[in-house]
Amino acid sequence: MAKSPEEEHPHKAFGWAAKDTSGILSPFHFSRRDNGVEDVTIKILYCGVCHSDLHAAKNEWGFSRYPMVPGHEIVGLVTKTGSNVMKFKVDDRVGVGVMVNSCKSCEYCHQDLENYCPQMIFTYNAQNHDGTKTYGGYSNTIVVDQHFVVRIPDSMPSDGCAPLLCAGITVYSPMKYYGMTEPGKHLGIVGLGGLGHVAVKIGKAFGLKVTVISSSSRKEREALDRLGADSFLVSNDPAKMKAAFGTMDYIIDTVSAVHALAPFLSLLKTNGKLVTLGLPEKPLELPIFPLVLGRKLVGGSDVGGMKETQEMLDFCAKHNIAADVEVIQMDQINTAMERLAKSDVRYRFVIDVANSLAQSQL
Repeated sequence: MAKSPEEEHPHKAFGWAAKDTSGILSPFHFSRRDNGVEDVTIKILYCGVCHSDLHAAKNEWGFSRYPMVPGHEIVGLVTKTGSNVMKFKVDDRVGVGVMVNSCKSCEYCHQDLENYCPQMIFTYNAQNHDGTKTYGGYSNTIVVDQHFVVRIPDSMPSDGCAPLLCAGITVYSPMKYYGMTEPGKHLGIVGLGGLGHVAVKIGKAFGLKVTVISSSSRKEREALDRLGADSFLVSNDPAKMKAAFGTMDYIIDTVSAVHALAPFLSLLKTNGKLVTLGLPEKPLELPIFPLVLGRKLVGGSDVGGMKETQEMLDFCAKHNIAADVEVIQMDQINTAMERLAKSDVRYRFVIDVANSLAQSQL
């Protein structure tokens, strides 16, 4: 007979879980496994709220399993290490991102691309090798294989660093892979949300000219004054779009709603590259003429491997990059999810897990 989540493993844990497709989260008692020889046990301090947490909690992608503890932007302190763990020691500040395991033996794992491993295991809403469910960072503790834990640089704030473990690597990886890092080149960023605002900062750190592309002028001052973008383009303004025709070398499209790609392809120069990072629930229409006539490329990208995630954190620390966050308490998560659905956040919610869960258990 299957054991309850609370009895599945030896160590009691507490968090907030979605119980059904309403996506509403509520307190949830469950358990974590023993710390194995390769494992690190982490007391969770902060966890970012990613747009995919919202999609998953509401089963908008169709593969959610309940109860579900979301959260894959985790920063915490090591409380225990296995006998084979050499990289980390107790009280080290560490991070856990989108994945907690992979097969470690396929061609992708050997290339430090564990995120593309066919047997990669997500931090939540997935199945461990032992058949038990993975529960994420909206909780007080987590046990993770050391290979999937990263070191948080000393200079980085814990709250502002948490979103980099998903949003940061999601924009950094394609910029490196697709060669979008040449100083002086022109990068367009579609959408100024959790991903977009980090993309602006990373793009500027690479020495690029950065233009934010948005459907309204609402965020123009913030993009230019606060985030350091070079220019702002309103995609609903035909005259401005026409003036920007053929001026960009690269575009990163972070929009997760269904939208037209043709207007953005027209902004690219010959040999330009458009990389899509958002995950709309329906297919997008892709016009082929502009690709053929301009030798343009449309690609995708999904987070990054562990080696590259550490590289991204070190790069962000060197350039003083952190996410702009709004810190919330755990019991504010449902309101935060409602606001996130309306894009009403500047620019990422981060849960103060340690303080708020300690309070709620008193």
